[in-house]
Amino acid sequence: QVQLVESGGTLVQPGGSLKLSCAVSENIFNFNAISWFRQAPGKERDFVASINVGGKIQYADSVKGRFTISRDNAKNTVYLQMNSLKPEDTAAYLCNANILTRHYWGQGTHVTVSS
Repeated sequence: QVQLVESGGTLVQPGGSLKLSCAVSENIFNFNAISWFRQAPGKERDFVASINVGGKIQYADSVKGRFTISRDNAKNTVYLQMNSLKPEDTAAYLCNANILTRHYWGQGTHVTVSS
């Protein structure tokens, strides 16, 4: 059973920074890609960033230049460094791992950006 465990979410002031972690129970190279999504209360789940097995990285337009996705292969962990945070970044951040059309999700970690 694949498990993804997110951590690092907390309350942060606007303009602040936060680093989220997604620990995967298997070798991350077993998956086509590891991605971050986010879901604000009452809204749909949105794509944030992804890194595929070859290292190709993609970002949502709303976070380009502010967020950075990276991975530690030895730790089977994917990170999301978030800088210049805005109140609209407030959401539950979820990690996703996919093998073709099969998707695995973590439980999420909550980020609140507020003064």
